[in-house]
Amino acid sequence: MTHLQKAQTYMAQTPGDGDGDSDADVVVKTRPKTKRPPLYKVLLLNDDYTPMEFVVHVLERFFGMNHAQAFEIMLTVHKKGVAVVGVFSHEIAETKVGQVMDFARRHQHPLQCTMEKE
Repeated sequence: MTHLQKAQTYMAQTPGDGDGDSDADVVVKTRPKTKRPPLYKVLLLNDDYTPMEFVVHVLERFFGMNHAQAFEIMLTVHKKGVAVVGVFSHEIAETKVGQVMDFARRHQHPLQCTMEKE
């Protein structure tokens, strides 16, 4: 039997109209869509007691900013009362808030750091 004859025999035995569009020819796998985890903004709040230099140090140390970036954010906090200092997953945002609050308390400053869902 030639290859052509084998193919014709197979096509005659396969259900469907012979054009390869039968249900037996197509297997579709659906994957559930995974949602990205929500992100959280970490906010630094202004107060009248924490020195500006301390705020700059916190931004450099815990948020990886260079001095110029930290200084700009510190001025925003000072002038507007609040500034977003980073956007992170819940766990990382929570950790950063804790680190900043602990560091401020250890240095006896009332600096406040919070997080909110983006």
